[in-house]
Amino acid sequence: MPHTPFDAMLILLVPTVIKEIAANDGSSPADAAHAFYASDLYAALEREETKLWHLSAKALYQLYHEEQTTGEIHYPEEA
Repeated sequence: MPHTPFDAMLILLVPTVIKEIAANDGSSPADAAHAFYASDLYAALEREETKLWHLSAKALYQLYHEEQTTGEIHYPEEA
């Protein structure tokens, strides 16, 4: 499968989000990665049409945290 500019964006963005999760939640990077990849937010982020990749790592962390604490995600209008 050829890499697209969208794939490149994910390759840059996802590790930064995982670092945010590990730093803020006190988890190991491996545990943070596992939790993020299993989240509904990551599933939505993988779909280019959601435009979530426009958000910063900090904003994505906030959405991830919301999902983990409430079970819901309230996406911002700009996404």
